[in-house]
Amino acid sequence: MGPLRWGIIGTGRIAHTFARDLQLIDEGVVAAVGSRDLASARLFAEEHAISRCYGSYEELVGDAEVDAVYVATPHPMHLENAMLALEHGKAVLVEKAFTMNAVEARALIAKARSTNVFMMEAMWTRFLPHVVAIRALVDQGALGEIVVFEADHGKWFEQDASSRLFAPELGGSALLDLGIYPVSFASMLLGRPSSVRSLVQPSFTGVDGQVSMIFGYENGAHALLTCTSSARSATRACLSGRDARLEIRGDFYAPTSFEVIPRVGEPSTHHFAVAGRGLQFQAIEVARCVEAGLTESALMPLAETLSIMETLDEVLRGSGVAT
Repeated sequence: MGPLRWGIIGTGRIAHTFARDLQLIDEGVVAAVGSRDLASARLFAEEHAISRCYGSYEELVGDAEVDAVYVATPHPMHLENAMLALEHGKAVLVEKAFTMNAVEARALIAKARSTNVFMMEAMWTRFLPHVVAIRALVDQGALGEIVVFEADHGKWFEQDASSRLFAPELGGSALLDLGIYPVSFASMLLGRPSSVRSLVQPSFTGVDGQVSMIFGYENGAHALLTCTSSARSATRACLSGRDARLEIRGDFYAPTSFEVIPRVGEPSTHHFAVAGRGLQFQAIEVARCVEAGLTESALMPLAETLSIMETLDEVLRGSGVAT
């Protein structure tokens, strides 16, 4: 099997990053790009040396030389765009947050399963080398029983009502855009929380602008998570077990290193050399799954994606904040 041939829906910043990182691997290649604006698709294709560009998403998913579709549009469009790709039998990688809410996530997952077509949430952090190593250490019991996980993701954005971070019609939300990273990381480490407490501060447009969360788990562990669109926070993460503490140096969600500090003994630092931004690793996983005939990834399963969306819904429930 040759490289997986990708079609990209959307021409925003994350789509550019994905196209650049795909050039670093042999498992995938961008074959086409689609936009509602043909001029935008042409510019994107020229920049990344893509042979075909389309002025509609329907044309892109109808391309017989496209094996998989990367949905890189704003959150409110994920459901429609991913449905379109699934209906044409294309494997689908959907940007996170997966959908606007759990209701949409259930519908999309049901469609993927009924059509028996591969689909995965594009939580690229999960496939980075340092995260793979962290999962292995946790599975081996190197930290002992996990007690608490702490993570923050804050960035400063200009107060522009038309920005995707603040515009309700574009899915504006600090939680969906930034908080998804610490929430998904906590899910990977600890599973679904048994209790959720949150404090939500609206932004100037009414969508959530700052969110603090406390998750509790059946085993007694806690997760303390924050996100904000008003300030550049440390963006670090720390996983504390009874036997050792693991500190992920900022930005925890991007290629980085970590240190393990045992309760007894000397600390150890773990470095990882990664080319590009790191989005290529999720593409490698999609290619592996498609070649194996799988319809989802065991590393980012659809059931967990739905669980994460349900947790996000619970965080915002009753806050009165538009989402």
